[in-house]
Amino acid sequence: MTPDLLFLDASGSGIAGDMCVAALVDAGAPEAAITEALSALPLERHERSVRTVFRSGIAAKQFLVEPLEDAPQRTWRDIRQLLQALPPAVRARSVAMFARLAEAEAAVHGCAVDDVHFHEVGALDSIVDIVAVAACLEFFGGEIVASPLPLGRGTTHSQHGVLPLPAPATLECLRGVATFDGGVDAELVTPTGATIVATQATRFVRWPAMKPVAVGWGAGTRELPDRPNVLRVVRGVAERSQTRRSLLVIECNIDDCPPERLAYALARLMAAGARDAWMTPITMKKGRLGTMLSALCDAATRDVLTEILLTETGSLGVRVRGVERVERPRRVVTVETRFGALEVKVASGDGLPELVAPEFDSCRAAAETHGVPLGEVFEAAVAAFRTGTA
Repeated sequence: MTPDLLFLDASGSGIAGDMCVAALVDAGAPEAAITEALSALPLERHERSVRTVFRSGIAAKQFLVEPLEDAPQRTWRDIRQLLQALPPAVRARSVAMFARLAEAEAAVHGCAVDDVHFHEVGALDSIVDIVAVAACLEFFGGEIVASPLPLGRGTTHSQHGVLPLPAPATLECLRGVATFDGGVDAELVTPTGATIVATQATRFVRWPAMKPVAVGWGAGTRELPDRPNVLRVVRGVAERSQTRRSLLVIECNIDDCPPERLAYALARLMAAGARDAWMTPITMKKGRLGTMLSALCDAATRDVLTEILLTETGSLGVRVRGVERVERPRRVVTVETRFGALEVKVASGDGLPELVAPEFDSCRAAAETHGVPLGEVFEAAVAAFRTGTA
């Protein structure tokens, strides 16, 4: 069984960035994936380590980051520029998480999003946590599901002074996320943990319908008085039917932008986290020929994609509308062929005929490497999935 679902079970002790990294590593994400992503960033010198600790008799991983030099205070503009060096898929996840944090901090402090100073969240360890989580999630692939989050009570200390729990930025990040009373005077969900769940999880359930395949435990640094301070990550094979997902379409009409710039804007939209993007020829008022540039996205990436449309096309405004997309359950499978390992997307499990579609990028690379037609590689990928042979 190939796992195609990742469940973030934070129902007991909540979630923080370091706990999430540790649990994902314990569930099978290679530390090499984290190292590869972070090596692309010009970060301050630091040491990272993963060690085993015990919480209520449970052997869990703990992810530690030790700065070796002071980090500068960074704004969202600074961090967004920093993240551009990441591989596209990891960058898109990282940007989505930090964008949610920036919007939350701006709402709390009443300032422009780009000018937000992240303070604790902009520190080195938080950048490392978010990028590491993005790298691990991208390694696993599949759907990400989270439990409702327990929220602690009381107060916490920050650079701004004493704040109520849940912390204001955490609560802003959790708009639209299922939560409940955690029953303890302690911070159970940090801003970083909140943005991970808010931007990466597709739905919130106490336990998803799945066949568990692997389990990972991530330990926090504090000891809680009445429960083990651990996050549980479960990888499994989903048992599900079609999903109805609420998404947004962002679009604008353009009649004075060169085609090359439109193509560049389309590529930027996809790199920044759009689920899809496309161009449509249209006839505008007074018979002018134009182009409608559209992007399909989650609410978390709306502002980032809107900014791209406005800055790259010269448009003076964009339209935003809600849509519902019905999605078949799908998974990505790697098959071995005479052209090497290829990725195949498989839709099944909802009572409809199984659909097998080779992933274009991996097949194109194989076709170019071996000097054969793309269709031949497609056929080999489908045959390998159907028969288990190359």
